[in-house]
Amino acid sequence: MHTQDQLHRFLFEHHQVRGELVQLNDTFGKMIAAQAYPLPVQTLLGELLVASSLLTATLKFEGSITIQVQGNGPVRFAVINGDHLQQLRGVARWEGELPADGDLRTLVGEGQIVITITPDEGERYQGIVALTGDSLASSLEAYFAQSEQLPTRIWIHTGMHLGQPKAAGMLLQTLPASHEEHAEDFDHLQQLTDTIKAEELFSLPAEEILYRLYHQEDVRLFEPQPVSFRCTCSRERCANSLLQLGEQETRELLAEQGNIDMHCDYCGSHYRFDAIDVEALFAGGHSSPSLQ
Repeated sequence: MHTQDQLHRFLFEHHQVRGELVQLNDTFGKMIAAQAYPLPVQTLLGELLVASSLLTATLKFEGSITIQVQGNGPVRFAVINGDHLQQLRGVARWEGELPADGDLRTLVGEGQIVITITPDEGERYQGIVALTGDSLASSLEAYFAQSEQLPTRIWIHTGMHLGQPKAAGMLLQTLPASHEEHAEDFDHLQQLTDTIKAEELFSLPAEEILYRLYHQEDVRLFEPQPVSFRCTCSRERCANSLLQLGEQETRELLAEQGNIDMHCDYCGSHYRFDAIDVEALFAGGHSSPSLQ
């Protein structure tokens, strides 16, 4: 059974079209295990996770992409961050009643998607696109049409399969300077990809999916790239935050709470600092106790 999280890039040899296919199981499961997310929020985060992986794979440099959805609905904020190594993490904020089967517009309300691209070297770029339609995929397709001016189609599926949360998706995009000349080819490949079922994306190996969809096409499949959940939190970072807060305020917090418990919303880790830790932190402060 297919279990490893991977992103697959592929190219149509006789059409000026490239593609991506990503299947997420462990990454999605770890992300939603960090908090008690209601099912509609899990679904939104899963869709964002897939979209972030697909968009991160379009990077032609080392760096990261952050996709943030913000609006005036019950889910005010949801964000995924991914880098060129396909290391992803995410978090969401919600309040009030959530519709059990709400679409994107119902959950987020009037809002926008903010896409921030941060190269390790070079200038940061930020694009903002209004939420259009009822799906994240259609909004991101509008982003590509607006910013990249490249016809792009995105398919995203999330759900349960064999008792496990799954998230998977595909992307097709015309190659630069070719979309007007090859519009019919792109339309044909879109129609083939529209036949993909969620269960197939969740359970079948990438090679089999591509064969089922494009068996009459000549497809070049590149070496897959592993995808993983990775949080950047650490005890050292928390200690540095306390140092920045200052000794007086840290001691007041300690006196009030008995110990200081710093919780990471991304991965659910707890970093606890007791009186001895705080003494050591402000006495020398350069070594950090291990994770409790």
